Amino acid sequence: MLRTVRPGPAAGTAGGLPVPEAQIDRTAPSDLLVVGLGNPGLEYSETRHNLGWRCLDALAARLGTSLDGRRWHSRVNSLASGGRRVWLVQPQTFMNESGRAVKAACRDLELEPESLWLVHDELDLPLCRLRIRRGGSAAGHNGVKSLITSLGSPDFVRFRIGVGKPPTSGAEAGRRYVLSRFSRAEAQAAKTVVEGVAQALQVALSDGLDQAMAVYNRAGSLGCEEIP
Repeated sequence: MLRTVRPGPAAGTAGGLPVPEAQIDRTAPSDLLVVGLGNPGLEYSETRHNLGWRCLDALAARLGTSLDGRRWHSRVNSLASGGRRVWLVQPQTFMNESGRAVKAACRDLELEPESLWLVHDELDLPLCRLRIRRGGSAAGHNGVKSLITSLGSPDFVRFRIGVGKPPTSGAEAGRRYVLSRFSRAEAQAAKTVVEGVAQALQVALSDGLDQAMAVYNRAGSLGCEEIP
């Protein structure tokens, strides 16, 4: 379960807004780890597989910060939000080793898997669709599989961002598809998706996961038309 920090001078303001880094109480326990998945390297930056990274960058910008710290083989930053300390983490390992970085973060911060929100691409959903859920299988996603294996548990929250299905079936076709770039039309929709998911994360931080699920687990909630 998420641990609650007693509100005080170091607690963030309402609405998920951060307080200055210098005002964060370093002695208070961390409450939440928000992780976006992707692959390092310019050749992967605009691929479908890197939507998790892009959404975390957009969330950081909304919260008035950036991922300019380095820890756990990741780009990181922390802030106080809604009375708790939140870490934003982008593993810089490749996708199928993401669990190594996340396990190190959870160990150092003394967090259980239930205190982890994972943001990642999802082949089983169309582009412009978000599904927020607690737990579940990896569904063939190597990054999610790595986390489940490393943490020894599937009991973390997933923000699953649809990228659509490849034109042909099979594991190799899926691998090539998630490592491909969006078409011009899809790229415009993806920009809307990134901002919509960042907003959903901000709502979850300020108003709770159940509220975010109620609002964003619906077709059209990201503000663009679904693309299969």
